[in-house]
Amino acid sequence: MAPFLSKRDLQFQLFEVLDTASLPKRPRFAEHSREVYDDILNLAYNVAEKYFAGHTREADLNEPQVIDGKVKLVPQVAGAMKAFRDAGFFSAHHDEEWGGLQLPWVMMQAVQAHFQAANIGSSGYPFLTIGNANLQRVFASPQQQEKYMRPLLEGRWFGTMALSEPQAGSGLADITTTATPRPDGTYSISGSKMWISAGEHELSENIVHLVLARIKGGPAGVKGISLFLVPRYRINPDGSVGESNHVVLAGLNHKMGYRGTTNTLLNFGEGGETIGEIVGEAGRGLAQMFHMMNEARIGVGMGAVMLGYAGYLASLEYARERRQGRLPSNKDPLSPPVPIIEHADVKRLLLRQKSIVEGGLALGLYASSLVDELQTGPEAARADTALLLDLLTPIVKSWPSKYSQEALSDAIQVMGGAGYTRDYPVEMYYRDNRLNPIHEGTEGIQGNDLLGRKVTAGQGRALAVLLERIQADLKASEGLSGLDEIRGGVQDAVEQSTAALRTILGQAEQLGPDLFLANANSALEMVGHTVMGWTWLRQATAAARGLAGARREDADFYRGKLQAAKFFAVYELPKVQTWAELLASADKTTTEMQGDWF
Repeated sequence: MAPFLSKRDLQFQLFEVLDTASLPKRPRFAEHSREVYDDILNLAYNVAEKYFAGHTREADLNEPQVIDGKVKLVPQVAGAMKAFRDAGFFSAHHDEEWGGLQLPWVMMQAVQAHFQAANIGSSGYPFLTIGNANLQRVFASPQQQEKYMRPLLEGRWFGTMALSEPQAGSGLADITTTATPRPDGTYSISGSKMWISAGEHELSENIVHLVLARIKGGPAGVKGISLFLVPRYRINPDGSVGESNHVVLAGLNHKMGYRGTTNTLLNFGEGGETIGEIVGEAGRGLAQMFHMMNEARIGVGMGAVMLGYAGYLASLEYARERRQGRLPSNKDPLSPPVPIIEHADVKRLLLRQKSIVEGGLALGLYASSLVDELQTGPEAARADTALLLDLLTPIVKSWPSKYSQEALSDAIQVMGGAGYTRDYPVEMYYRDNRLNPIHEGTEGIQGNDLLGRKVTAGQGRALAVLLERIQADLKASEGLSGLDEIRGGVQDAVEQSTAALRTILGQAEQLGPDLFLANANSALEMVGHTVMGWTWLRQATAAARGLAGARREDADFYRGKLQAAKFFAVYELPKVQTWAELLASADKTTTEMQGDWF
């Protein structure tokens, strides 16, 4: 069985590209050290390997079923959840008063990366629970936090986010679930929610749903949406679990992949009253939920990266062991076949995977480090940090989701017919990852968000901050050998992207919103590739510095980084020019197409 994660690369990303080891200098992390972080990473790997990786295929082949009204999962999932809980990972990033270790968010994401790589389906349950608790920590009242959040942090209850409805997937302005005020200040919730991951199971004592609903009589559109805490079972005054809250499982959705996580249609208020508590102010539900959604978008991007990473490592192991064919220069038919990793085209396929997944990991961890900067970094820089994180979020979510799918396709190609079979895990990863370009906002939504809001945020300051960071890293790379091609490729991509954005933004008013956003996907691809080039510049800079005086094993690692950076510059960054030209032209091909012409 191939490893599901590279410990060496994770160490490199955290401690050579990012300066995570310096975080204990900050008061919040004063009890930490590099040794503590290494111990936590080792614990995460061991738990993921022992309790998560072993049932990935079984959960895929035996998707959740409803038996006697209850959801049945493969039994190993419960053991995995207990191991995750016993390791303290549900609360690890929270304050000590909540049972946490005050772990930096970048370290928490590195921890979660182990479980996403080992078993994306089972990792969904703690992933959603942690996000639910994080939202409550910001918006819920102290009483609600004690009542609902503490059991989540203890891993006794699990959480979900319930947004979409059968008639309204991404169009949240059209939801119809209602909330009727009750005399005691709570609300009666009525309606249906579709595509709710982890919406029903027997893994925990209770499930806390974060539900978007309209208070009766409230305004139409997003201004009328509020957020509610709705438990599966009602909660007794002493905090124990009570009777049913009439959140009824109407059915399970049967998925192409990601089968280990139950995906449900839930009816609220069926057979009795469903009672919920409002979170914060009425009408603020969507803004509050975006706290969890934006966090989830980074998590989805990281999940996509780790699926791609596991596929890359599987195909790499196969390519080293599989012998087939001879190099074109060898005309001797009696000579032994070579490992396929010696063939140039297989190297191309492996290099492309490496450039995608290691670049995607660098991006996800960098975005996660910005969360720590927002919380504990210099106060004077926090406004810029917030703008940069908001700008990067649609890229972190969408770029790895799309390109990990291409990397997984390349992994199957490396393995040939074997990769297309269930004897190897890559076809499963391919099916699992296909969800990631869809959930938490499709690529189209992320493109509209990037071009329509994020690049102009703060009167253009958001884009300026990104460009300042890139220019600083370009300057830092000067004088280091082996970086000319990546540095030149990034410089060209920045110039092309900036010019295209200025052109289209300058025409926004005369184009109107429909045509202005018609090619938003080109903006997403263009900026995404430019940002990924930047992540490779940062990695190449760290690798060039590490290469001096490195041991042979480390030297090979660093040379591999430099070659992958070169590959991205030579094979991928030239694509930026095409997207830039298309965006700047405000092409009308799609808007002029008529529905009747298809």
